[in-house]
Amino acid sequence: MEVSTVNGGGGRARRLTRRLAVQNGAGRQLYIRRPAPLGRPRGDGFTTAARMRWLNEASTRIGTTLDLERTAQELAAFSVPRLADAAAVDLLESVLRGEEGERVTGTAVPVTRAMAVRTVPALEGLEPSPVGEVVDRRERRETLLTTECLRNGRPVMVSRMTPQDFARVAPTASAEVAMRRQGVHSYMAVPLIARGVLLGSADFVRAGDSPPFHRTDLELAGQLASMAAVFIDNARLYGREREHVVSLQRSLLPRVTPHTPGLRVHAHYAPAVEAHGVGGDWYDVVALPSGRTALVVGDVTGHGLPAAATMGRLRTVARTLMMLDIAPDRLLARLDLATRDLEDDQVATCLCAVYDPADSSYTIASAGHPPPLLAEADGSARYLDVPVGAPLGAGVIPYDPLRFRGPVGGQLVFYTDGLIKTRTDDVDVQLEGLRASVAAMTPEQLDAGGPLTSPRQDDGRFDEAVLLVAGGHVLSPEVRLREWDLPTEGNPASTARKLVTEQLAQWDLSELADVTELVVSELVGNALRYGGGPGRLRLLCDERLQVELADTGPDLPQIQHADVSDEGGRGLQLINLLCRRWGSCRTATGKIVWAEQNVPGRDVDSAP
Repeated sequence: MEVSTVNGGGGRARRLTRRLAVQNGAGRQLYIRRPAPLGRPRGDGFTTAARMRWLNEASTRIGTTLDLERTAQELAAFSVPRLADAAAVDLLESVLRGEEGERVTGTAVPVTRAMAVRTVPALEGLEPSPVGEVVDRRERRETLLTTECLRNGRPVMVSRMTPQDFARVAPTASAEVAMRRQGVHSYMAVPLIARGVLLGSADFVRAGDSPPFHRTDLELAGQLASMAAVFIDNARLYGREREHVVSLQRSLLPRVTPHTPGLRVHAHYAPAVEAHGVGGDWYDVVALPSGRTALVVGDVTGHGLPAAATMGRLRTVARTLMMLDIAPDRLLARLDLATRDLEDDQVATCLCAVYDPADSSYTIASAGHPPPLLAEADGSARYLDVPVGAPLGAGVIPYDPLRFRGPVGGQLVFYTDGLIKTRTDDVDVQLEGLRASVAAMTPEQLDAGGPLTSPRQDDGRFDEAVLLVAGGHVLSPEVRLREWDLPTEGNPASTARKLVTEQLAQWDLSELADVTELVVSELVGNALRYGGGPGRLRLLCDERLQVELADTGPDLPQIQHADVSDEGGRGLQLINLLCRRWGSCRTATGKIVWAEQNVPGRDVDSAP
């Protein structure tokens, strides 16, 4: 409500405004001006006060989100029917790609894309450029008025269109006929310029009984376009920032998941809706020796680039430890020490699991992470009771593992809290919602990342999320696995050589028998000498042939320098020369030593 003070009668004020006269003590009258309805502002009778009210309302109705398409739609929607009977908004292709836009040069015709169209019901028969399609003005660039507007960065207006003007306004011949049929008689186009950079254009038309555009309308449309251009440029800058952060996040995550015998793994990452929500969620899948697979998901507290950078460092450390085939609980303990050494003083949750195809078992350890969800083959779902340790960086260790055998046909679901987190519900409600959602999905839906796209009852997921779905299955015929418990008495080396030789003959790999016998003899000899005797022997043939022997000794073997006169110390040197690679790792009961050979006729570069 606007108040103006006048003397005496004030007849002119009575003619201009509706007023309420209040007699004051000084004998003066106060006229309280009531705002006129915000109808269509047209003609020179549109007062300055009404123009300011109209533009002020535009500032609250346009740019409500930081989305380019939505902002363009809001500009078109606000213009119709208040300013025009139909409006169309086009943006430059470079702007949609997050680039700077283009400077007005006066010569080049920038490529644009139709982003929004709005008409009154009577003009629905118009044929503007379809939303989402590139607007090609190359054939008629010298005649179209929109081209002139974009090329020179100045508004254009045709107050009363002549028959020749329709060809200069319509994008196609068919659209020209439609404009004539609908009675369009007035046109104007204004550029969208913010911070000196051209972003696009907005076109307006009037038809039928609507009065033609005046210069006041053109000035008003220019002010509206300048305001909307700032909102569009803000959305462009925001989208570019979010794209950079999301690109950084994706570059720190695995590009593909490796081949894993007996295990199908599907990984999904969903970035946050808002740029500041992107941060420290990560996952990794690592193929370990002898067919085992390591799975890990983690979440660094906080958001933004610092969290993403911390995530990248933690994932590198975790992957290095996993490649050493360290048990999940010991891996988390080492990772906790590495987190405490970071300068950011951040903490993270993490869940690590190792799958063994020999007995379809999982060994899982958790550092403050949400529990994994087991989807049974019968359609039920339940959370695994994994002992929860302190988050990484808290300095509270050790971590206790859970070992269980995965059911046939079941799937294990690992995730970060962004999948379940809401703005209203507590954690129990969130977990139950995920459990019910997973139970209602088929295995194919789970593999496709169904929990990330399932409808939510609240305002939806607002944080980034990682989803890892692992399902054990029967080994394919191409993957062959055998295990034996070697005797501690007699001659275990001879027994081991006989077992692997016979097995390789059954697998039609007799050409690898000589090297494999030497490897087995050396592994058994080291186990007898330093490991308290051999334990379980494993032979796996997948993309490569792998031999593994377990013992109870704590000391890991190392290659030693052997002099000419030394009687021993050359066994590991021979293994290192004859095999593709070899290694060892500690276990809860001792250690494992393994060696790997290439299989003739198979692509040695196909495996990770």
